[in-house]
Parts: sequence; structure tokens; C-alpha cells
Amino acid sequence: MSPVSEASVTPKVEITDEDIFAGHIGGKLSVETTAPLGSQRALSIAYTPGVAQVSRAIHADETLVDRYTWTSRLVVVVSDGSAVLGLGDIGARASLPVMEGKSALFKNFAGLNSIPLVLDTKDPDEIVETLVRLRPSFGAVNLEDISAPRCFEIERRVIEALDCPVMHDDQHGTAIVALAALRGAAKVQGRDIAALRVVVSGAGAAGVACTNILLAAGVTDITVLDSKGIVSADRGDLNEIKVDLAARTNPAGRTGGIIEALDGADVFLGVSAGTVPEEIIATMAADAIIFAMSNPDPEVHPDIASKYAAIVATGRSDFPNQINNVLAFPGVFKGALDAGARRITEGMKLAAADAILSVLGDELAVDKIVPSPLDPRVAPAVAAAVAQAAKDEGVA
Repeated sequence: MSPVSEASVTPKVEITDEDIFAGHIGGKLSVETTAPLGSQRALSIAYTPGVAQVSRAIHADETLVDRYTWTSRLVVVVSDGSAVLGLGDIGARASLPVMEGKSALFKNFAGLNSIPLVLDTKDPDEIVETLVRLRPSFGAVNLEDISAPRCFEIERRVIEALDCPVMHDDQHGTAIVALAALRGAAKVQGRDIAALRVVVSGAGAAGVACTNILLAAGVTDITVLDSKGIVSADRGDLNEIKVDLAARTNPAGRTGGIIEALDGADVFLGVSAGTVPEEIIATMAADAIIFAMSNPDPEVHPDIASKYAAIVATGRSDFPNQINNVLAFPGVFKGALDAGARRITEGMKLAAADAILSVLGDELAVDKIVPSPLDPRVAPAVAAAVAQAAKDEGVA
């Protein structure tokens, strides 16, 4: 096991409460005009009477809306505030600072216009209907911080109802970056991910999506844990989503809990709010890989995980190998919109994971299995790969 270099760890930055609140005064977004408005002529072109000609043209040919408005490049970040960060169900208004931040990341990393849209309802019918009614105003939907299992139904129904890219980032952004990181870790170790025995702790939005993308990538032995233990076919307390998971995972038919699941496992992928005792981590296989992704409190602290694992990753920025969704979602949506994709497919997600890893090249190391979230190479690489995958799969 190669030691982690001190230089690879982002130094902790002291931030006070005053700093945080000052940085959010008035929100984090503003609207900027792209048309000149400084003269009577400019005003007549941008607004009345000139704008009427453009509206007439769009009325005659609705496809012109993409050319003459910002709709085709606008992502709405949609939440009902039911599962915000680690705060839980805090409601639509309290979720707005997070959604504003997400929109700011779209602009900063992918150059995409984005607006937050928080809905004061948790009813799936009302959420879907709202987005259907608002469809003329946007070009893509980033669902965010919606609690499981409702998030699965809402995402499915919105995808079915709309003819534009839709993705619940808590599911698929997490899954894309986790797959990229696992491929990076396996490459460093000279291993095939298909041969790894993986344990996914958490059967909510992120856990289900991570499991699905790992299966699609060729991993064959995945054991999923929820708060009651291993998700297995013999359990009678599983919801529809977990019944489906049980049918596609746990090929050895393991039963029990975290002790039975982790004994001899190669990979621990944590996307739950729980903690794992050190003595259980110690039972994993040699050269283990630990992704303790809960943030700010990982399932197992990196210092402890490093005693037993060859490669450790977290969701935190103050340790190496940060698994951060910002590596995925800006480029995924940019690529989908660049290609004019009608939806985001599994192939596009797999392409995004490959692109994230490809950025590293010879930089790949034990303490650098994914790029930094601030790496400017990532979003363009992901966008290009996703756009090509959309064309290859016929959804562009």
C-alpha cells in the first residue's frame, strides 16, 4: 500500500458562521442580459416592437424557440425539500440555498443557465403535473434532494412525461462518480472490477443507483444493506424497489447484517448515515477498497479505514479521493443538451464515468483515483463523451 502524500490532501480552511451567512446574503444567483439595452434602437429590438416578430415566428414554428430563447440551454433544479443534504425533510423554502448553489455550479462548471425551482408539495402527482405545465420554460430537469422511495417514482414519471433530459442527481450523479472512482481504484491495483465482491451500505436513492450502475458496468457480486440488514429475497419487509434489488444482487444468498456482508469483502461503498465499527472493517479482504461517502461524517473515518484498506475515498474535501457529484452532473447535462438528447440513458451515464477517469491519465494514483472537483478538464470531457453516447444510442 502506497502512503498518501500530505500534499494530496486539501488543507482545512477555517470558515466562521459569519463567513457562511455573509456569503449567502441576497442569494447566490442573478440574471444577466445578453442583449444591449442602452439605446432606443436596442430597446426596440430586444423588446417592443421588435420582439413581437420573434414571437410570431415561434408561433408559426415552435422549434424556433430553441434558437431565439434560452430554453434549450436552461436547467431547472427541482426539489420538494424532503431529503436535503444530511438535514432531512426541511421543506421547500429551507432547501432553496442548496438549490441556488446547484444552479451556480451548473453555470460555473458547464456554462449552463440554471434556476432553482422548489415546490411546496410532496405529492408525486402534483410535482409531475407542475413540471409538465412548465415544460415550455426549460430544456432539462435536475431533480434534487427528493426522499426515497418517492424519488424513484417521480423521476420515472417525469422522464415518461417530458421530452427532455431528466436526472435525479442524488441517484445518478453519485453513482457515476462512484463507478469512476471504483474503476480508478481497480486500475491502480491491477484488478478487474467484475471480480470484486462489493458491499453497498444504504438502499435509498444513492445506494440503489450505485448498485444499478455497478451491475451495468459488469460487477457481479454485490450485497446491499439497509437499516435492517442484508437486502435478501427471504425478507418479507421489502418494498417494491428492494424486492427488485434482492432479485438482482446477493448471488451467494447471504443473510444477516453488516458483519456477515463485510466478512471477506473487497469493496465497501457507504451511502448511508450509519457508522461501521473498526472491528468489522478489519474483517474485509486484503487490499480492500473503502468508499465512505456520507458527508460530513463518513461511515468509517478515513484514518481508521486506512489501517485496513489499500484505497480510501470519502465525500469530504479535506481527505484524498473526494467522490463529489460536481464531477458528473454539469458535464452530463451539458453533453445531453449539446446533443439535443431527449433523455439520459444508462449508456450516457457509463460514458460519463469513463470520461471522469480518463482525465487523470498518468496522474492516477492510490490517493488520486478521481480528479479534483475543481479540475477544469472534467466537465468538457464528460460533456463530449455523453454527447457522443447520446448519438450512438439514437436519443440525440
